[in-house]
Amino acid sequence: MTRVTDLFTIGYEQTTPAAFQAQLSGAKVGLLVDVRAVAASRRPGFSKTALAAGIAEHGIAYVHLRALGTPADGRAAARKGDVASLWRIYEAHLATPAAREALDELTALAQGRRICLLCFERHAEGCHRLRLAQILCERLDVPVTHLVPDPF
Repeated sequence: MTRVTDLFTIGYEQTTPAAFQAQLSGAKVGLLVDVRAVAASRRPGFSKTALAAGIAEHGIAYVHLRALGTPADGRAAARKGDVASLWRIYEAHLATPAAREALDELTALAQGRRICLLCFERHAEGCHRLRLAQILCERLDVPVTHLVPDPF
């Protein structure tokens, strides 16, 4: 099996598109994998189309794996700060056929390139992307770096 070059995660909470893109470029990320269930944002520059276009200017590819996003009840738990419920809901979601298939796709995408998992939360500790990174680390025997772009 080809090893992952590097694995990163990043959130766009409390940052600007320029700082976000600079962090990705600085880490030499080649592929940004959007793991949000809904790839829309009220924050300019972070909805799917604008985000993909912005990072493409820096030579970074984009893919959205919607099936790896947190279900609505998990997002509600996260907004309330109920991390235990978030993890319980997300683990159940990961057992679904669509999520298992998307995890296999993510694993294939990660082989031989520098990828970064994207969601909203600034810090990975309260975000489902942490669990996805753990799974990739186990599957591919690689470490993860959690990127935190400069705040506004």
